[in-house]
Amino acid sequence: MYFKLIYIFLFLSTTNYTKKMKSKIILLGVLFFLTTGAISAQAKNAPRSIISTTALIRKYHDQKELSGMQKGELLELYIERIKVLVKTLPYIALVTKPGVTMADLGIPDDGVHKKILESQAAGTTTFLDTTVEFQRKMMPYSDKGNLIAAILFYENTLKSLHEFNELNEM
Repeated sequence: MYFKLIYIFLFLSTTNYTKKMKSKIILLGVLFFLTTGAISAQAKNAPRSIISTTALIRKYHDQKELSGMQKGELLELYIERIKVLVKTLPYIALVTKPGVTMADLGIPDDGVHKKILESQAAGTTTFLDTTVEFQRKMMPYSDKGNLIAAILFYENTLKSLHEFNELNEM
């Protein structure tokens, strides 16, 4: 992106464009960078969800469905469920659904709490990267039946969070 702008600037400086045209292009380039910077700054200040918005299961399965899948597909489902559990379970005393922010819970949205939340997110990401790498290298050696049982167990655990929500709302 930046190289294109430099190229355009150099091209314009070597051609016979009028000064007025050059100044318009330079002005547009500066406005573009200022706008991009403002948007980026707003994204950094946006409230962060306590539970990652990616902590969702697209579909729950039954044993018959899982039995018809290849081991590679099962491994991906297994990893997906691990990710969702790791991104959800540590926070169930606060919240059980993605998208809830500290401000929604009345937690001060100050620098100290933001830093703690960011540190926790970074630690979770590091843990998941290591875990997923391990799973991809070791789980292909697991028994297909054990993978299916583990997926069903993880899914039942995730479904029980819905029951937890109902108990919590009483």
